[in-house]
Amino acid sequence: MKYTIKKLAELAGVSTRTLRYYDQIGLLKPSEVNENNYRIYDEKNVNKLQQILFYRALDFPLNRIQKLINDPNFSRLQALKEQQVLLKSKRDELESLLTNIDATIKDFQGEEKMTDDEKFEAFKQTKISENEQRFGQEIRENYGKRVVDAANDKFVKLSEKKYQAMNNLEAELIQDLVELKKHPNLNSDLARKIFEEHKQWLKYTWSKYNEKMHRGLVNLYVEDERFTKYYDDKANTEIVKLLRDVIYKYTE
Repeated sequence: MKYTIKKLAELAGVSTRTLRYYDQIGLLKPSEVNENNYRIYDEKNVNKLQQILFYRALDFPLNRIQKLINDPNFSRLQALKEQQVLLKSKRDELESLLTNIDATIKDFQGEEKMTDDEKFEAFKQTKISENEQRFGQEIRENYGKRVVDAANDKFVKLSEKKYQAMNNLEAELIQDLVELKKHPNLNSDLARKIFEEHKQWLKYTWSKYNEKMHRGLVNLYVEDERFTKYYDDKANTEIVKLLRDVIYKYTE
């Protein structure tokens, strides 16, 4: 069956503007443009749009979706299976948060008593789920399943005190990078402090610190725009390359 852009937009629940944009960036080209200059979409287009929308539901950026779908080794079936796993993980994340809210309400009403660790359990699971969705494939390719699973397990088992300390340390690290950027001197006490902060931050989840792995991680920060965006957005300025330079300076 074939669809005009209007009909496909109605079918998929997206706007015609979205479909025009996908066409413009080469993400979803119509199968043909008829004599009246109307975009016409066929069954292959429908299947591809469904795939795109699954990725969008998982918050994948469009440039990553385009890279995945245009890969010559792309398998629709394999992609669907991977999306199924990720969506189930997202569902489990929401269920964990709802369970935590329910327990918190009962604690507030005096029906049950929650420990401080239990109050933060769902948030740690959510963080792991988010990281898996955004970076899971890349970090497993770089460090292996065993290392990543061990790091996730160690993160989940963090006490409330250590969990808060880890978050506070990350905030301090980013603030210090913003300060260093104003007067970038890799030989300064501040640069050394940033290295120690990032090293200590990693130790909250890494079972064993390794300088080679540390360098590999900051390389990934720079090479993968999703990592870059995470840190640069938190700092409201570009800091990732500076962090990479600091780590390289103190792991020589």
